[in-house]
Amino acid sequence: MATWTESQLASIDKMLNPRSVAVVGATPRMQYGGRFLNAMLKSGDRVNVYPVNPRYDEIMGVRSYPSVSDLPEAPDLVGIVVPYHQVLNVLEESHAKGAKSAIVISAGFSERDVDDRRDLQDELGAFARESGLRICGPNCLGVANVQDDIWPSASSRGSDGLSGPIGLVCQSGASAFGPFLTRAVEEGIGLSHIISTGNEADLDFCDFARYLLDQDSVKVIAGFVEGFKDGRKLIDVAKLAAERGKPIVIIKIGRSDLGSRAARSHTAALTGVDALYDEVFAQYGITRVQDYDELLEVSQLLAHTRKPVQSGVAVVSHSGGISSLTADMCGQAGLDLPPLTDEARDGINDVLKGFGWAANPSDVTGFANSESFPEIMRHMSEQPRIGTLVVASAGADAQAEQVIAQRDASERGLAFLWTGTRSSTSGLSRLKEAQIPVFYVPDKLALGLKTLLGYHRWRDGRLKDGFAQIPEVSDSQAKAVADLKSLGRPTFSEHESKQLISAWGVPIAREATAGDAEGAVAAAASLGFPVAIKADSPDILHKTEAGVIRLGLGDEEQVRSAYTQVMSNASQAAPGGTINGALVQEMVSGGVEVIVGVSYDQQLGPVLLFGTGGVTVEVYNDVALRLCPITRPGALEMIDQVKGSALLRGFRGSAPADVDALADVLVQISRMAAQLEGTLAELDINPLMVLPEGQGVRAVDALAVFEG
Repeated sequence: MATWTESQLASIDKMLNPRSVAVVGATPRMQYGGRFLNAMLKSGDRVNVYPVNPRYDEIMGVRSYPSVSDLPEAPDLVGIVVPYHQVLNVLEESHAKGAKSAIVISAGFSERDVDDRRDLQDELGAFARESGLRICGPNCLGVANVQDDIWPSASSRGSDGLSGPIGLVCQSGASAFGPFLTRAVEEGIGLSHIISTGNEADLDFCDFARYLLDQDSVKVIAGFVEGFKDGRKLIDVAKLAAERGKPIVIIKIGRSDLGSRAARSHTAALTGVDALYDEVFAQYGITRVQDYDELLEVSQLLAHTRKPVQSGVAVVSHSGGISSLTADMCGQAGLDLPPLTDEARDGINDVLKGFGWAANPSDVTGFANSESFPEIMRHMSEQPRIGTLVVASAGADAQAEQVIAQRDASERGLAFLWTGTRSSTSGLSRLKEAQIPVFYVPDKLALGLKTLLGYHRWRDGRLKDGFAQIPEVSDSQAKAVADLKSLGRPTFSEHESKQLISAWGVPIAREATAGDAEGAVAAAASLGFPVAIKADSPDILHKTEAGVIRLGLGDEEQVRSAYTQVMSNASQAAPGGTINGALVQEMVSGGVEVIVGVSYDQQLGPVLLFGTGGVTVEVYNDVALRLCPITRPGALEMIDQVKGSALLRGFRGSAPADVDALADVLVQISRMAAQLEGTLAELDINPLMVLPEGQGVRAVDALAVFEG
């Protein structure tokens, strides 16, 4: 569990709400140092601004000081715009002066991908954490407290007084103060803060997001991220955001190295990084979008639209084609457009008088720009199954005022699809001023509505069920782990691996070990024919490829012959390796094969995988991923996500499988993965046979690997 100290959050507060700022490297030229100084001087008498540059006595009409040490007071914030090799000296001097925070605009650190530059950046981070002088950057453009019009940044842009409830945190400064700010101003989408984090030598995206969660003025956190320094912090921020009802919307780019390591198990081969982030975001209520417009428009909708009272959407337009296309996009997004009630249809037809079409979606022709439009909107929205009204039009100020009045008078949400030019000063400007969520293309509107419904549905579930907790390891579980550790090797045979998972309550197929052919015959007779024979070796990880497994053996002679073949092949597959003998196992039939696995992501921790099982799992890659541990409702959601789960529900007359028992196993293995982090490296149960309803599950094969 990540923790944020009061001093850490206080440093961020000083960056965004400084009362005194030193600009080290200030210059009269409108370069980075000049732009930073110019931006701060616009704060007027609210902030004491001190240019620091020994080459000047005065810059932009303000006295300049030779060094931070010469300042008349300890600054709340130091903006640093000097060559990279001077940054640490400036930080040390600023700390000695008593400065509270620093923004390092200077570049030339880890982004140069040179060892000594990365080392220097690490020194900056270590100094910040040890000294308590916390750093934003390096290689950033600074921050902006938009709502209070304080811009400690090297950006030449401003917001023209526009502010709102969306806190924007970007690793890219050029994106934060470039396309995001430009689009926000153009589209009338208000931002509370803009924060560029740069290389994140010290403070990162999660630290600033955590700060913003404490700000009453912030309703949504929007982010542009290449990668996370610590995925655990992201999860903790997401949990707190869910508790406080503040959605997080993110553009996530970049890839990590999870998929690059050699796969010793199916699970490791199947756990792709980008897919994992998709699943993690969904698991913890973070919305992932693809571009600048989506980030801002979806954030605007979430910030300014109340929780839908129902899931249904009603669409009304002046155009049949526009309303149909909008409805089609909503349908593709999985949204529900319920048919009108008789009362609503009759009421709209009374207005249309034979024109247009009263339905959902509705084509009301020119009546969208008439005094009767409020009555039409009321009929469309005030229906039992409707939670959100979509108006698709491009009317003048009169229509905009009608739409605003409808939004203000109804408990239903409202979104606008603008079908005219974005440069319009009539109608559109009024909608923006009133913070009506505006979209410009139907597919992004549909995405926004899907996100709105999905977020509140997800949050309701989390508030009801909570997040999964990690229980204490029992004595029997601890003994199972100790027994494997005593073997002195990291990789375990199938039989050894099954002893581990059985300690966590996973049922395993009946089996016995045998050291010779006659022992195998005796074991088979005890278990009952037919049986399977496998070589039990920690050094043979994929039995089918090695030819060390025989199935469906129906009598003693077949068992003897199979034993000889299997052991011979094992010796060839693992010369000099450990072979514990043969494993004689009951044949488990009548079930559905699935895979359950565990791997560990360097940033995010233990990952649970579930999917269709058997030898074809890597062909179809039909899997679902979750961070561990998971709740039982989460396990059922995971099962339903996999396309092959249709086989579990009963397919073409087959009996339903024991989904409840499968969900129990997923929960138990997810707890095991969390409990054994640092000990367990990988786990593969493939196949896990899910028997008919009421008959449980059986682990037929397993592979466990501990950290070496």
